[in-house]
Amino acid sequence: MIENNLIEFASRESNADPLTELLRQGARQLIAQAVEAELAVFMSAFAERQCPNGRAAVVRNGYQPERQIQTGIGAISVQIPKVRAKDGSPVTFRSALVPPYVRKARSLEAALPWLYLKGISTGEMLSALSVLVGADAQGLSASTVARLKRQWEQEYHAWCTRRLDQDQWVYLWVDGIYSGLRAEDTKLCALVVIGVNAQGHKQFLAIEDGVRESTQSWREVLLGLKGRGMNCPQLAIGDGAMGFWSALDEVYPQSKQQRCWVHKTANVLNCVPKSVQPKVKDALHQIWQAETQSDAHQAFDRFDQLFSAKYPKAVQCLQKDKDELLAFYEFPAMHWQSLRTTNPIESTFSTIRHRTKRAKGCLSRDGMLQMMFKLGQCAEQNWRRLRGFEDLNKVITGVKFKDGVEIKQNAA
Repeated sequence: MIENNLIEFASRESNADPLTELLRQGARQLIAQAVEAELAVFMSAFAERQCPNGRAAVVRNGYQPERQIQTGIGAISVQIPKVRAKDGSPVTFRSALVPPYVRKARSLEAALPWLYLKGISTGEMLSALSVLVGADAQGLSASTVARLKRQWEQEYHAWCTRRLDQDQWVYLWVDGIYSGLRAEDTKLCALVVIGVNAQGHKQFLAIEDGVRESTQSWREVLLGLKGRGMNCPQLAIGDGAMGFWSALDEVYPQSKQQRCWVHKTANVLNCVPKSVQPKVKDALHQIWQAETQSDAHQAFDRFDQLFSAKYPKAVQCLQKDKDELLAFYEFPAMHWQSLRTTNPIESTFSTIRHRTKRAKGCLSRDGMLQMMFKLGQCAEQNWRRLRGFEDLNKVITGVKFKDGVEIKQNAA
């Protein structure tokens, strides 16, 4: 038996709400007034048209049959006026506010994918909609979500092939996101790429299926982006997964590499006992928070002196990516906060995982990718521009930075 996790409330009919009823009455009046205003504008266009007897050629002609519009406060009755041309010419009034055949408000239509993406399964959709609009929720069923999912599939495929050469892409954040969905004995992994353009706007560039973040999988993703016109990024930020970096060296060899400090910190801490981890974490913090690259190198040396004797694996884990961990010093200081980690991906997928985890039992491989894509689009709407985006054009044109500060060229 499938458990329904929706709380059943009393229906609108059994528990009349005077405030809601007042809102409905007000909504009916507002809609009627707005439609009448539309009609007045429409009729004014025919004010000069007259019949041979001097009377108006276009006149009102009653109303269309009353119909119900489903809204967030329940069903609202509307009547749309009709017009007639006495001279026989074809004239039809159509309301932009209440178009023909519309049975539900656009905001309610938008709520359907939102409900599904945020955790309401198709089997629970009717119950959820009943809570929103009452027992008269006609035409608002799980089949609507199924239709929307087919539409999302088309949108996802179009998104995967769209051109990328209309923007200059400056930085890339990359990561492999394991969904929990299994194909045979292997967990499916979504290879995710987020880019920031010259205006400072971050966008998802790729959400594609991969195999254990292998070099071949990442090579296919990067070659796909390059084939769609993506320029060579100035810097790529990711964790220590070797598959991506090998592929980047092949496809975009001129891109600089920055390792994620959050991932590296976790890897280093795994090499030491829990009792020592706070001290190790503080020493790592002194490296990536150093004001200059020279100070960071000194902090590296102190870390080596403190921990090499007892915890050589931790020191080795840190030292092997030393140059890549400090690449951010060659870019504007205003960008450092964003360049030191893969947080743009991690923070977004921390919420996406809640939904994909719930749905993994009823999603296919393609369905999982399409859901990630739609949830990613929702997340993009709340993203802010990159802090210090004004300096991105300098990065694109090759202006050099040292310790986050622009190197001024001496006047000739």
